[in-house]
Amino acid sequence: MFKVIAILSLCFCGLLTLHAAGEKFKVIGYQPSWAGSVDKIPYEKLTHINYSFILPKPDGTFKEMPKTDMLKNLVKAAHASDVKVGIAIGGWNDGNDSAFEKLAASPESRKTFVTETMKMVNVYDLDGVDMDWEYPDAGDSADNFLSLMRELSTELRREKKFLSTAVVSLGRTGKGIREEVFPLIDMLNIMAYDGKSHGLYSQAEESIRYWSERGCPKEKLILGLPFYGRSPYSSYRQLVRKDPTAPSKDVIGEVRYNGLATMKKKTLLALSKGAGVMIWELSQDVEGKDSLLGAITEVIPVKSPSD
Repeated sequence: MFKVIAILSLCFCGLLTLHAAGEKFKVIGYQPSWAGSVDKIPYEKLTHINYSFILPKPDGTFKEMPKTDMLKNLVKAAHASDVKVGIAIGGWNDGNDSAFEKLAASPESRKTFVTETMKMVNVYDLDGVDMDWEYPDAGDSADNFLSLMRELSTELRREKKFLSTAVVSLGRTGKGIREEVFPLIDMLNIMAYDGKSHGLYSQAEESIRYWSERGCPKEKLILGLPFYGRSPYSSYRQLVRKDPTAPSKDVIGEVRYNGLATMKKKTLLALSKGAGVMIWELSQDVEGKDSLLGAITEVIPVKSPSD
């Protein structure tokens, strides 16, 4: 398997040159507020970090920012390494997206949401916003999401900040993201994990194909990579502690995950078909030779000596 990966890496050397000459291949890590210290994050291997999550209220304001000191420390350390930091708004939230539904349906609460978001970006010296509404539905919900993204994109671009959105891998709820959203964003973060196909290479392929065929440009397609297995939910760190041979496998008992070889293979897929990878989530990795983030950057270095 590793010989195959090495051969594929050589085949993609031309693509590496293209990314080096133009836009960097993005490596985006989510850092949850509950994950502990940000001191050990390998910033040199990342291009972006999304601090997760802050929750909206139905009137367009926000609940309290979790662990503000942690966010401030993250921004300081990331910026020292030329890494951008965004705020991830939403998240799974036990499947309750009622606040998004209500705020997006009203011009007044959309305006409040955008105003409050921009205040937050400026207060914490953030570089952008990751919208993580899970999930707008087709119809009115999709229309309202589009209106919200238009208004937010206008303000973020005025201040040269990025806007991304996290989306389902494929399927029915994907219809809640209308094609008109694609020109408004910088990155489409595809959550190519969970469900019956969790961890499979075919899930990654199908997810990229789905969003590409929907019209999202290659330069905005970001492939999501899981640093955990299912089921039950087990972090990669837990799996390695349980079985020292876990990095060379993709299944332990009933738990399917991505070991080093599959992580490299998926990164090569993203290099060929998209513009980067994103990780849920950073604290679930291990350090040293068995690091999944290390495997990613072996395939596509985040930063070259000329950067």
